[in-house]
Amino acid sequence: ARLDTMVTVVDAVNLLNDFASRDFLSDRGETLGEDDDRTLVNLLVEQIEFADVVILNKVSDADPGKLDAARKIIRSLNPDALLIETDYARVATDAIFDTGLFDFDRAQEHPLWAKELYGFANHTPETEEYGVTSFVWRARRPLHPTKFREFLQTPLPGVIRAKGHFWLATRPDWAGEFSLAGAIAQTKGLGLWWAAVPKARWPQDHDARARMQATWDPVFEDRRQEIAFIGAADTMRISAIMAMLEDCLVGDPAAPAFEPEAWATLPDPFPAWGRAEAA
Repeated sequence: ARLDTMVTVVDAVNLLNDFASRDFLSDRGETLGEDDDRTLVNLLVEQIEFADVVILNKVSDADPGKLDAARKIIRSLNPDALLIETDYARVATDAIFDTGLFDFDRAQEHPLWAKELYGFANHTPETEEYGVTSFVWRARRPLHPTKFREFLQTPLPGVIRAKGHFWLATRPDWAGEFSLAGAIAQTKGLGLWWAAVPKARWPQDHDARARMQATWDPVFEDRRQEIAFIGAADTMRISAIMAMLEDCLVGDPAAPAFEPEAWATLPDPFPAWGRAEAA
């Protein structure tokens, strides 16, 4: 028998508590070494999103609320995986051996946030069967750093996972990455927008150029906000989240303008990225 499947085993009793935890792996004595600064939630998300098969174990020991929450978390992270519910990790061998399921490129398309953000053609909504819903917030104007920081510190009931990219008014050259999983919200510098890169260094590939053109704006060029949110259909307040984010935007929506000099003096509580970080 050949193990050719990425399998993740999840504890139905403890998943909800672990997903809401702020613990680092070091707090649990589970690190790969001194430089491993991942949180428990980081590890859970990585393993579930990349899996071909998720084994939800100890289902008979979990109360109905925890079991329902575990299903929602798993499907919010990875709607593609084969979900097997069991006790004592009992699984038919043909579900994990000689399946031919693992494909590295396809595995990167498993996460539901990626399907929402990039519009993979084979994506079908999971709302009906698992009570999971999702949406993508998109905008062109930049974010006020202080207001966006306040948004990141605001509880978002029902949100299980969120990920995407954004730009701050004070950092017009840089794309930032936002990731939310459980109770852990993180931001970091992602790289330069193409608008800030000399044209001589733009990709020459026709498909890459076409993708650039598809997102190009006459005012802000390729700078944009795109964040996917996934959560429980009965508790995630989509309109409230979108209203909070819209309130973080800078400038007049009726007359959008690219004014980096005017924005440069805005307070910015985020850590330095890129060149500023290197300096």
